[in-house]
Amino acid sequence: MEFFPQEVIRTKRDGKTLSGKEITQFINAMASGALEDSQAAAFAMAVYFQGMSRDETGALTLAMANSGQRLFWPDNDQVTLDKHSTGGVGDKVSLILAPLLASCGARVPMIAGRGLGHTGGTLDKLDSIPGYDTQPSLEKFQAVVAQAQCAIVGQTAELAPADRKLYAIRDVTATVESIPLITASVLSKKIAAGLDHLVMDVKVGSGAFMKDLDSAKALATSLVESGNKAGLPVRALLTDMNEPLGLTVGNTLEVLESIDFLAGKQRESRLLEVTLELGAAALEMAGLHPDSKMAKTALLTALDNGSAAETFGRMVAALGGPTDLIERAEQHLRVASVRRPVTAGATGYLSSCDAQALGLAVMALGGGRKQRQDRIDHSVGFRNILPLGSRVEFGQPIAEVVSNDPESAEIACDAYRSAIVFASECPAPSSVVISQVDS
Repeated sequence: MEFFPQEVIRTKRDGKTLSGKEITQFINAMASGALEDSQAAAFAMAVYFQGMSRDETGALTLAMANSGQRLFWPDNDQVTLDKHSTGGVGDKVSLILAPLLASCGARVPMIAGRGLGHTGGTLDKLDSIPGYDTQPSLEKFQAVVAQAQCAIVGQTAELAPADRKLYAIRDVTATVESIPLITASVLSKKIAAGLDHLVMDVKVGSGAFMKDLDSAKALATSLVESGNKAGLPVRALLTDMNEPLGLTVGNTLEVLESIDFLAGKQRESRLLEVTLELGAAALEMAGLHPDSKMAKTALLTALDNGSAAETFGRMVAALGGPTDLIERAEQHLRVASVRRPVTAGATGYLSSCDAQALGLAVMALGGGRKQRQDRIDHSVGFRNILPLGSRVEFGQPIAEVVSNDPESAEIACDAYRSAIVFASECPAPSSVVISQVDS
């Protein structure tokens, strides 16, 4: 029977179940270029509103994983690990954790993505490094992993090409938050990359795509169950995204913070906690350490003795970046020249934050995409961010805007102030790691 993509769209639009064959045909057409962007967008919107069964999600995941080549790594007893985040404001954990896991004995071929909506993308951050090739050939990707034990890159043309097309379309069609689409997108890349184990960071809160705990748990369960069904063991951690993670938001600024973190110059407590918990989960599930405590000790050792920073430097150099980035980061990474303090509008404690509004403010500065073809200004964003629970006086700086023109800087200052709620009493402290899903 002849394949008609509009009939697949119609079936899902009407809330009916798609067969594995229909899903595979649709994804193959997308990968080959036989599908119009408008048809892919209509499919994404239909799935967003109608959802997918677990079998449909599994079929979509495997179809996207099989839409290109799949990697197979040397059978040398070295475990192949990766971590992936569902996206948050100021989330630069991947930049830190990939070289950290590699320094603890794992092979880490990390296939990362670009920004989705108000959240920054790991590849957009790395694009701020001069010369760094985020889209190497498959052969170069494998060679860098062999040399540095880790590489953070985008999908090559050969790996899950259907996902790369659908990923970009979701970003500009308000279909990012769909659990089946997130599940298939994440897992298809990871399956194609030849992983042994995957740890997921499922963000929940104002700055995440999953705003409430029930939605985040549903996504975590979908990722764990779908991954295990496809032969990829997955463990998911639910982590708080009700405020930016770390001290910066913005591509270049987050790379600079990550380098400082690796080099031991500054390690914000929430960022450290998330990094250690995710890293320990990965090392423990892979059998590299018997328990979380020993795994965290190994991770801290790799941070403190400089081996993780050295690994990051080797990876950057191997992918075309500066050979001395760790030592001379501020000389290589351009930061916008206009600086404006965000001053507190009241005296009291920073009580809550609309983290999504902060992500959108960075987009308005030029640090994110409104349309697929938009160019990103990597040099803009927020830095010196005070965490929730900080006590401040009226007029005290609570963050700094970094921009390329005074007018947009003032607008960003106003947006930041509007996103912050002050209280007379200190909010109760909470852990950034909420819970874990592993079966």
